[in-house]
Amino acid sequence: MEIQLEQTQANDIIKNNPTVLLDFYADWCGPCQTLLPTIHKLADELKDDVTIKKVNVDNNQELAAKFGIRNIPTLVFFKEGKAVDKHTGLITERNLRSKIDRLK
Repeated sequence: MEIQLEQTQANDIIKNNPTVLLDFYADWCGPCQTLLPTIHKLADELKDDVTIKKVNVDNNQELAAKFGIRNIPTLVFFKEGKAVDKHTGLITERNLRSKIDRLK
């Protein structure tokens, strides 16, 4: 399942899905790479409950700026088209699942 998001798709994804998680990352970022397997696992497992997409900040600088991304990895949680939570830095799978559960 492809979870890479391009800037032009962001508004449609956020608007047309009830719950969305955007993972802002960069290929050169060590903590981002550490989080990557968890993001892929949850994107596959929870695809019926939440839309999870990765946003490369180097390729999507305008989108990162729009959401005030200053550090990576940063996870932005959306419910009904509005950003409702943000987490910067590494997060355990358990804590991430907990945050996703609160979105539903």
